[in-house]
Amino acid sequence: MSKTFDKNRLEALKTDAYENIESYNDPDTPKALEKFTSQIKAILQADPKMLHSVPEYLPVALYGRVKFTPEATLKWAAWLNKNTMPVWDEFKTSVAFNNADLPLVKTIREFNEDLLIESCAVLFMLNKHIAAAPGPRDNFDDEDEDSDESSYRNEADDDYEGRDDEEEGYDDQYDEITFNREGR
Repeated sequence: MSKTFDKNRLEALKTDAYENIESYNDPDTPKALEKFTSQIKAILQADPKMLHSVPEYLPVALYGRVKFTPEATLKWAAWLNKNTMPVWDEFKTSVAFNNADLPLVKTIREFNEDLLIESCAVLFMLNKHIAAAPGPRDNFDDEDEDSDESSYRNEADDDYEGRDDEEEGYDDQYDEITFNREGR
């Protein structure tokens, strides 16, 4: 039997993650969010058990760093609509992690695979939520539930544009990625 998402938990995580993101998304200190997420990544990689008390920190740490292809957007919309958590093989081809984030992703997967999948669901919801925002980012509602592909665009992606030169880029070759528990 397939696992299901806890819709109330996802909504709470989305709200908490958004509030954290917005508190560091200040025009006066444009690097504050980037600095915070960098620190959170290091802390979570060293001590993933911290996510027991602050699970919203994983979506915050990966915010703007996970890509969803147009095909994946349809899958995520269906999974969330049906409240069905994808199995690992479906999940790993539905997201593109930045190569620099793969050590954290592997650590979190080893710690709690479902939490990693759940966090990506929250990121997907945040992308849709922010893209649907009418006007200023701090003045939004869950209005349009349209399936237009552009509604899934992540405005935070702009914060990381041009960085692919500095980092290794995004890895879309998930079939070549293996984790410790795969192949058993």
